[in-house]
Amino acid sequence: MKPKTLSALAVPLDIEPMEAKLVEHLPEGDWQYEPKWDGFRCLAFRAGDGIELKAKSGKPLARYFPEMVATLKSLKTRSFVLDGELAIVRDGEFSFDALLQRIHPAESRIKLLAAETPAIFILFDILLDASGKSLIEAPLTMRRAALEEFFASANQQRDLKLSPYTLKLPEAQRWLSRGGTALDGVVAKERGAPYVPGERAMMKVKQHRTADCVVGGFRYRSGSNEVGSLLLGLYDADGKLDHVGFTATIANKDRAALTAKLEALVSPPGFTGKAPGGPSRWSTERSEQWRPVKPKLVVEVGYDQVSGNRFRHGTKLVRFRLDKAPRQCTFEQLASLAKPAKLVADMLKT
Repeated sequence: MKPKTLSALAVPLDIEPMEAKLVEHLPEGDWQYEPKWDGFRCLAFRAGDGIELKAKSGKPLARYFPEMVATLKSLKTRSFVLDGELAIVRDGEFSFDALLQRIHPAESRIKLLAAETPAIFILFDILLDASGKSLIEAPLTMRRAALEEFFASANQQRDLKLSPYTLKLPEAQRWLSRGGTALDGVVAKERGAPYVPGERAMMKVKQHRTADCVVGGFRYRSGSNEVGSLLLGLYDADGKLDHVGFTATIANKDRAALTAKLEALVSPPGFTGKAPGGPSRWSTERSEQWRPVKPKLVVEVGYDQVSGNRFRHGTKLVRFRLDKAPRQCTFEQLASLAKPAKLVADMLKT
């Protein structure tokens, strides 16, 4: 008998999604390789007319994506549990910033954004089959077949997408090198393995990207007179230096000398465009506790993703670039990665 309520599903609502362990290289053998999309991880549950969307953290997402709730409710299949990624496409590119804008307290604002920039749901796993049976213990090969069957029955809903995969390691490695900013990396899953909730049972390799940035300021370490982090900037089209993020991976042996060098350069304003502490979703009380410096130093940093013209996470200091002029550090080096890969374009056509 098919479940009529969400609580009656064979897969519990509080299940944690299977996660991936970060590794340097993709494994060889009987593995399935999939793109790691840059969006919101989401588990979607349905039982009868009941729909629930859950984030990786377990927090509900349904109120922020009403258009996706409507899409899932329109499907003929009355019970399912899907694992995938919510994403929003703007001008042919994935926009993580557009996803962040959905987390808004005003329902009217959410409805407006849902109409202007509707989300898509990229499916890559299924945990409950059409009969209401749990597929958690089933091998990936069986779950993938069930997912493809489910997707075929969805009558080509334009906002549901089936994530591609490959069994060929060289092709997966090409995804890493040509994935653009739409991909966060590549995930490897054992084909004969079950779905393991909450465990890092998959392997993932992230894309390695670097950028040359100007040091526009710094912060001291908490409770210390030595530098704790460098504040990074890039020049915009108008020649203004915008704050784009930070790096805190400074070797302890270098802190004293670097602190002396930075203190000799202290001079406002540091950033002539967007500065730390300005209005943004990233602002914190600590954002204002920084020292501006003359834009003389250039560093190369490694990063994972850019959102809203800022590095989404902290970056890794690679080296100081004594050979590069600060004015050469512009946003153009980030824009060169923005074009979606053929892999992404082909998926969006389906």
